Amino acid sequence: MTAKKETFYLTTPIYYPSGKFHIGTAYTTVASDAMARYKRLRGFDVRFLTGMDEHGQKIEEKAKEAGLDPQEYVDGMAEAAKAVWKTMDISYDDFIQTTETRHKEGVEKIFQKFLDNGDIYKGHYEGWYCTPCESFYTESQLENGNCPDCGRPVHKVKEESYFFNMKKYAARLLDYYENNVEFIEPESRKNEMINNFIKPGLEDLSVSRTSFDWGIPVPGDPKHVIYVWVDALSNYITSLGYGTDDDSLFNKYWPADVHVVGKDIVRFHTIYWPIFLMALDLPLPKKVFAHGFIMMKDGKMSKSKGNVVYPEMLVERYGLDATRYFLLRELPFGSDGVFSPEAFIERTNYDLANDLGNLLNRTVSMINKYFDGNVPVVDGQKTEFDATLERVAKETVEVYEKHMEKMQFSMVLSEVWVLISRTNKYIDETQPWVLAKDEATKEQLASVMAHLAESLRMTAVMLQPFLPNAPKQIIEQLGLSEEYLAWETLDGFGKIPADTKVTAKGTPIFPRLEIEPEVAYIRDQMRGGAPAEPEEAVEEVPDVPEITIDDFAKVDLRAATVTACEPVPKTSKLLKLQLDLGYEQRQVVSGIAEHYKPEELVGKKVVVVANLKPVKLRGELSQGMILAGEKDGFLTMASIAEKLPNGAKIK
Repeated sequence: MTAKKETFYLTTPIYYPSGKFHIGTAYTTVASDAMARYKRLRGFDVRFLTGMDEHGQKIEEKAKEAGLDPQEYVDGMAEAAKAVWKTMDISYDDFIQTTETRHKEGVEKIFQKFLDNGDIYKGHYEGWYCTPCESFYTESQLENGNCPDCGRPVHKVKEESYFFNMKKYAARLLDYYENNVEFIEPESRKNEMINNFIKPGLEDLSVSRTSFDWGIPVPGDPKHVIYVWVDALSNYITSLGYGTDDDSLFNKYWPADVHVVGKDIVRFHTIYWPIFLMALDLPLPKKVFAHGFIMMKDGKMSKSKGNVVYPEMLVERYGLDATRYFLLRELPFGSDGVFSPEAFIERTNYDLANDLGNLLNRTVSMINKYFDGNVPVVDGQKTEFDATLERVAKETVEVYEKHMEKMQFSMVLSEVWVLISRTNKYIDETQPWVLAKDEATKEQLASVMAHLAESLRMTAVMLQPFLPNAPKQIIEQLGLSEEYLAWETLDGFGKIPADTKVTAKGTPIFPRLEIEPEVAYIRDQMRGGAPAEPEEAVEEVPDVPEITIDDFAKVDLRAATVTACEPVPKTSKLLKLQLDLGYEQRQVVSGIAEHYKPEELVGKKVVVVANLKPVKLRGELSQGMILAGEKDGFLTMASIAEKLPNGAKIK
């Protein structure tokens, strides 16, 4: 009898159909997809939900601008969204539109239950309203008279409204936070919710509107429509059939294992949604993970700035795997990250084409050259480096699993690249071209080829949640079937059977890109295909005193990892970083607080001037300096390869 699979229910936000999706939306969805694919690999029964939030005043206005009925407008936007997710190979199990009957009927029953329980009362709302954000704000919450979230103008609203009694559940929510420490991640988001919203006192929430009618009518009072957050958030259970005659999916998958959201909507998912579920007497989701934003060097993406990047363009030009890899490797999940054309091309060239692609090509070529294309089985003498490679592979799997459960995708991929880098180094150490010259070392050569093939196979298994195509291409070039991509095969080397024949000639799975033309192409596309503006006059470089090589040799530059980071009290510019230099721990104070948040820096590899005379800044000891560059108000710290060990001297 087949054992019942453990379930895993994962959701993205339901996206607002107000325009074409850019890579920020794709980032959320690709990250969620990676987690869903990983859990399926581990044998879970996965339910992965995404969809569209289709009601509200803004949609009514957008449809009118387009000369369409609102339903026609949202249906068209839903088809466009599905097309993007098909391009990105998103493996969702359900796509919900909040205009669907299953959702509307469920929301009506939820609202009625709130009424029956006495959680909702009728009153009048007077306050400031932001139409794009569909949010109400008090006078004190406004920033310079504008919306605190999007910065756009707000307008005064006074109308009859139903209100949800949030205060009734505030203490219970705080208690849930305390007893479920991993409910909100990163933890900094939880502190923000407590200090900014709950402790000052929750305001009762307006949950209906009368100024427009594109929404779900309030039961028994159709001049009111149910306001966005009761409507939108309920999709996570209405999609499972909650409130219908067939609630089998709800009984199977609820509570959700994780809601993946952007940091801009964390309040609604960690305050409003849990309280709604408490009022319904339902279990709360196990986790809400609020990730950061993809920023550009000149701030947020904006059509007016000409800096918007659409995922379809990247996929069409550079392939799906390169696009997904960049999003999940370059940007630490949970913190803000920066997209730049240069970084995208460099990641593709160095990580994918050089490190991984070249490793596969070399391995297939050598097996063809030295063993007529047959992967040898190790049954004789090994090399002195084999055990180290096997140990690194084993450790990589263990660390990968720990980081993956925490949804630290960038760290997961960094660990996989540790194995890839170690395998490339293994080639340099064993020197197969030397072993091939002597019949006495033929068995060692066989061991090297077998170890290279196995390391690539294990790498392919671990890359599956992130890269839909490359793992299959790797396995095919190694002459294996997809059964060798099963997670269970990661328990060690020696899985490739005898007489396995690699392809006659390895095909590059990631062609190397020309940097300057491709950077120019991406920039043109960001401007909507418009040609670049004429270059400005070259800035005159100020005279800088020249130094000799002997002068430069006095500067001791070292690789280090940030182990902890916090603001220096009573300053807005200084951060206090704890650094691991391999041979010792150091504290460095750096004026980068306006450009980096403390949590973004933990785990980051940096370059330190290690022999700078210690000084005290605002009473804090600083034992060195972090290298960084700044231009036009944009600062970036110098970065180095993750594989470079702490304490290594930079020359």
